[in-house]
Amino acid sequence: MARQVTRPWETEFKVHHVEGVVETADLRVLKISLAKDEVIPWHWHSAVTDRFVCLEGVLVVETPDPEHCYRLEAGGECLVPPKVAHKVSADEAKPCRFMVIQGVGPYDYQAGACEEARSPLTPDSAYS
Repeated sequence: MARQVTRPWETEFKVHHVEGVVETADLRVLKISLAKDEVIPWHWHSAVTDRFVCLEGVLVVETPDPEHCYRLEAGGECLVPPKVAHKVSADEAKPCRFMVIQGVGPYDYQAGACEEARSPLTPDSAYS
């Protein structure tokens, strides 16, 4: 049976700081600080949407689709729907701090690409 990862920053990668704001069975809100060289590697979620809100610095959210890659300044936000692989990092020049709202649904962390990935024909509304 596959190991269930619920706090990947403790076992899968390193980040400067994580602050839990809210955590229920179907919703999680975190404030995360990344140093300029830290990366949350490619991963995806089966059921939850990630809503990223940049609080300080510049946050980079990449997906395999270049049309859905984001460079967010303070106040900027984006959505990454379920089953869409994504990678998160600070801009190369300086650290950043962001909030991620994950839900609604049970949280899971799946490393790497998604075999069940959404089609490139997924409507843009799924990302906004």
